[in-house]
Amino acid sequence: MRQAVFLDRDGTLNEDVGHLDRLDRLTLFPFAIDAVRLLHQAGYAVVVVTNQGGIAKGLVEEMFVTDLHARLTEWFAAGGGIIERFYHCPHDPRAAIPAYRRECDCQKPRPGMVRQAVADLDLDPTRSYVVGDKWSDIGLARNVGATGILVRTGYGVTQERHADTSELLVADDLMAATVHILAETDR
Repeated sequence: MRQAVFLDRDGTLNEDVGHLDRLDRLTLFPFAIDAVRLLHQAGYAVVVVTNQGGIAKGLVEEMFVTDLHARLTEWFAAGGGIIERFYHCPHDPRAAIPAYRRECDCQKPRPGMVRQAVADLDLDPTRSYVVGDKWSDIGLARNVGATGILVRTGYGVTQERHADTSELLVADDLMAATVHILAETDR
């Protein structure tokens, strides 16, 4: 079983603009592709796990999310940053769209997306990392036995203010988190 880095999308790889519903609203962080490339070169499977509640609310088309993830896969690969898979949760128990209205096991911090990635890609979550800008990402890490790293991009700065950071790994951004992961790998 391989080690992985499970990345949040909005606020970690790209600027969080609320519900990303159009390609022209996407702004990747300038370090995102390089960070993914370094993780891939170090032997980590890089997997994106993202809550996409805007789908359930009718604010974002699920086909747009699928198409966006296909484009991101291509853009990252062109820069040597291989993202092996994207998983998204479109559900919300209070969804405006009935097809998405349910409790699920895939909405972070629940472990469903990571469990699916483990099954699909033969990954070991206990030797892996979850990197994201929200408490749901850190909760996901705890729920699957991974190491969580909160990044200060996106919502991370405000999330950090409400935490005992003495027992929490915090990094300025995905590149700083990558440096930490790679330093741990070399030990």
